[in-house]
Amino acid sequence: MAKRDILIIPDTRLRLKSEPVTAFDAELRALIDDMFETMYDAPGIGLAAIQIGVPRRLITMDLAKKDDPPQPEVFINPEITWASDEKSTYEEGCLSIPEYYEEVIRPKAVKVKYLDRDGKAQEVEADGLLATCLQHEIDHINGVLFIDHISKLKRDRVMKKFKKAQKRGETTRDAYTEDTPEHRIG
Repeated sequence: MAKRDILIIPDTRLRLKSEPVTAFDAELRALIDDMFETMYDAPGIGLAAIQIGVPRRLITMDLAKKDDPPQPEVFINPEITWASDEKSTYEEGCLSIPEYYEEVIRPKAVKVKYLDRDGKAQEVEADGLLATCLQHEIDHINGVLFIDHISKLKRDRVMKKFKKAQKRGETTRDAYTEDTPEHRIG
């Protein structure tokens, strides 16, 4: 396992649409392990492969509470097959947009079909944090960021802030991350 660098906006790779996973081999297992190590170290509760520069339709997630044992989950080639009309609001953050949080309105519940780590077809009906996190991460593999769901004014402000930081040479998460470990969606 190896911790990988997390891409930070305005890195254009975050806007790539990821390709489906087709091979369930040692390389995929190693990538999944690296993603979990990177996600836990960040710390975060979800991570899409594109966030570490790998344009594959792969998501890792662990929504376990701080004092509970880890509950790692893998979603390969996930696809939302149904979304509720009822909406919910959740304050989201992102490992690729360090220390920025904003309320996002999304469907309250979703159904997602996906392949598990072994390539077996699965389906999950999710609500609450799981629904929000799945939508957030599936957005990532489609080249969409959570800031795309907020007002243009707020989005432009955050992009301007990160572009300035990039010009100053602050291109890693460490330049933005405070010492207060809070869970962030990928």
